[in-house]
Amino acid sequence: MKTRKLKNEDISAIGLGCMGMSEFYGDSDDSQSLKVLHEAVNQGITLFDTSDFYGDGHNEKLLGRFLSQTGTKPLISTKTGIVRGADIEGSNLFQRSFNGSNDYIRKSCEASLRRLGVDAVDLYYLHRVDPDTPIEESMESLSQLVKEGKIRHIGLSEANEDEIRRANKVHPLSAVQSEYSLWTRNVETGISALCQELGITFFAYSPLGRGMLKPEIQLSASDFRVNLPRFSAANLQKNGFLFSELTEVSDEYKVSNAQVLLAWLLARGEHIVPIPGTRNVKYLIENCQSTTLSLSPESLQRLSSSFALEMVSGDRYL
Repeated sequence: MKTRKLKNEDISAIGLGCMGMSEFYGDSDDSQSLKVLHEAVNQGITLFDTSDFYGDGHNEKLLGRFLSQTGTKPLISTKTGIVRGADIEGSNLFQRSFNGSNDYIRKSCEASLRRLGVDAVDLYYLHRVDPDTPIEESMESLSQLVKEGKIRHIGLSEANEDEIRRANKVHPLSAVQSEYSLWTRNVETGISALCQELGITFFAYSPLGRGMLKPEIQLSASDFRVNLPRFSAANLQKNGFLFSELTEVSDEYKVSNAQVLLAWLLARGEHIVPIPGTRNVKYLIENCQSTTLSLSPESLQRLSSSFALEMVSGDRYL
């Protein structure tokens, strides 16, 4: 597995997003998920991404089980700051709010350490910036946890440029995480370049567009994507020409559409680390193979032009 940097540490060129092993993407199976986690280590993946929010703690407990079974110690990134609320009637969604206060961050960190069964979290994110708590206050809390040895690196998730700059002045950020793929390229307008400028690793979640690999996508009622505009039948049809473009490139290289999506993203900068999620060993291996796929400048430009922001139909969220 090729490597990239998290500050002065080598990490695998892609990580593993674990969210779908607990919820959001339909039913999951812990035994199957554990097989994927073990195979990820075999494939050379050294970073696993979770959150206290995923499955309301279940995902961290699952990773805790995995860590107790393996002799290796991958880097674990987890998160704080999103508070789960009541279910929203008539949907598979729930209410949520944000809390970046010192008390909440500290209690969340202690709970995550217990669920993971570790003494320190390798990378701890503020999952969302709390509009009612200045980012400087949240960063002071996180910085104190670094001093106490409970976390090693600090990250922000879905933060804007101003928040990143302000946070980095309080304590150097090691990571920023946002959605980034051919299908969702908003971060290219400044955030990705800012991370490169400040020496911050950019972790791209949903690098496969949340599974936008083919126009025929069948979703179960428990899959949260049924609520996303981009996955409506109308928008899948409108995006048909983009699926065709993607397939033509993958056919040229005799690889999968997922591998092309990841190879394009890896070519966007050495500071970028995609974290695709999967519950399938076959797809995990395919994703890892993308790190050795080199697309020509012509193919990269073709994809970049075809998937310009204005060409994609359907918002990523409601």
